Amino acid sequence: METEVLHVRMLGEFVLQKGDREIGDGDNRSRKQWMLLAYLLYHRGRPVPQEEIIRLLWSSETGSANPSNALKTLFHRVRTSLDQLDAGSGHAMLLCREGSYLWNSAVPVTLDLDEFEALCHAAASAVEEDERLRLSLAALDLYRGDFLQKRSSEAWVVPIAARYHSRYLQLLPDTIALLNQRGRMAETAVLCRRALALDPYSEFLYQHLMRSLLPQGRRQEAVAAFEHMCRLLSDRFGILPSDESRALYREAVRTEPVPSLSLAALQEQLQEPDGPGGALICDYDFFKLLYHAEARAVARSGDAVHIALISASGSEGQPLPQRSLDRCMDNLEALIRAGLRRGDVAARCSISQFLLLLPQATYESSCMVCGRILKAFSSQYPHSPAVLRYAVQPLEPSAPFPGKRPDSSGC
Repeated sequence: METEVLHVRMLGEFVLQKGDREIGDGDNRSRKQWMLLAYLLYHRGRPVPQEEIIRLLWSSETGSANPSNALKTLFHRVRTSLDQLDAGSGHAMLLCREGSYLWNSAVPVTLDLDEFEALCHAAASAVEEDERLRLSLAALDLYRGDFLQKRSSEAWVVPIAARYHSRYLQLLPDTIALLNQRGRMAETAVLCRRALALDPYSEFLYQHLMRSLLPQGRRQEAVAAFEHMCRLLSDRFGILPSDESRALYREAVRTEPVPSLSLAALQEQLQEPDGPGGALICDYDFFKLLYHAEARAVARSGDAVHIALISASGSEGQPLPQRSLDRCMDNLEALIRAGLRRGDVAARCSISQFLLLLPQATYESSCMVCGRILKAFSSQYPHSPAVLRYAVQPLEPSAPFPGKRPDSSGC
């Protein structure tokens, strides 16, 4: 009669399964017990000396007067836990010989680590693209999380987890490209979402998620993915998304094709909805379009237009804590909206800066406007740790195309 194989998962949750019985690393109170079992399984090709295990489990503790006896007790508990899979499993699987502990090589066992490694190597050496894609998807599906993710802070776990995580990330770009070539966008979206659960700050993955959603007509999901990415990048790293990500966002929010409309209907759609007065606050991408339009107008009219940059920082130019920065920028936006004219435009151009577009404003009046905003901020928020600074310069007019004169004709 064949001995039933023990299946072990160490990528993500630590689970041992034999037949229809399963035990897993779900109890933090038995941390040492599960650590010992995982260590012996991972190093199952060799006997592990008692001293090595003691250093692993008790090196940071000073209260263990007799770690050798503590290890014997712990070893007994691990065997008892394994008995839940099958009576006598503990003594059959774990052996103690000449001061060392080891996993019994006669017990048939499969590890998801070995399967993952084998699939990675097979995918890398596959000649046919369809076969490489099949193997890569199988490997990625097997990767349910980082190695022993509940023990991710343990010193011996860290380098192993980093190695497998790196191999997982190396598989993703080629697999995504192969799926996209075959038009399997729904599978790409699922793959990207699963990968983002493991690597939530990867702009690369968000970009491919948006690219896979747009051809499916799932524009709202693409917009939601972009907005979620913006919050994460801002909160974690204090950065804004790249131009490539913003271009995908613009494509996602682009209006769907509609039947021909009359000029009156279009004008009604273009009316600004009821909202707060003062300056127009917009996204940086739309600010750039308005800037380009104003630069063209200045080249033709010669009117004075200035731009201003208001920056926030801590004392002596040090970055503000994220919570203080968020509060500062929200308050500053409200003051900019209320303190500028309705024809002025403002946009947040970085995590700690606002850019202002001030039509028909001289350098002196632009400086006065910025000074007034800074004074209002200091007055309303005297205890804020933020230090505000501004810079003003004239808008550079767009040069006409070579060999052409600006069009001066009417309608």
